[in-house]
Amino acid sequence: MLKHKNFWDRNAGRYDRFMLKDRAAYEEMYKLIRPVVKAKTVLELATGTGLIAKHIVNAAAHIEATDASAEMIAEAKRDNRSEKLHFSVQDMFRLPYVEESFDVVIVSNALHIVPQPEKALVEIQRVLKEDGVLIAPTFTHAGNSFLGKVRAFFMRCAGFPLHSKWTSAEYLRFLSQNGWTVRKSAVLTASFPLTYAECVKSEV
Repeated sequence: MLKHKNFWDRNAGRYDRFMLKDRAAYEEMYKLIRPVVKAKTVLELATGTGLIAKHIVNAAAHIEATDASAEMIAEAKRDNRSEKLHFSVQDMFRLPYVEESFDVVIVSNALHIVPQPEKALVEIQRVLKEDGVLIAPTFTHAGNSFLGKVRAFFMRCAGFPLHSKWTSAEYLRFLSQNGWTVRKSAVLTASFPLTYAECVKSEV
């Protein structure tokens, strides 16, 4: 995990420029997220430079946006102009919040790059209210076009930590097998297929 954290620390300053290529998909994603977080208390995990949090904060009541990379959080804090948005360095596997603290948890483009993502989902279940919503958009690399496979190859050569390669269907099945009911999903067109997933806790 330290190796992966160092990768994000090293690339924090260029992350926003790197993501410009997927601006259209992200704008679409913001439109899907805003109604869900309206007037809600939100936790975002793996916020990076805070791209999502900053685009949806006006709709939310409050957002705690966290990341394991101190450099990413430093970048996120630079232009944060909202009193409703708080950034901090946290480990998504060991969150400091009490049970059922949040109405909504967002973890975007992170479950595929961490080892044992099912353990992160357990921690999310703990801090999410019983009637809360998990929003988990993720690049589903196994659905790549040829050009996508070439991009993925060069990203791996640069040290990009890819642990799970799912198709969209495989990713949604992974969520279902780990305690979630997917109530809404969509595949957005981006550099790699971006599978938007909106979930609630499965009934036992």
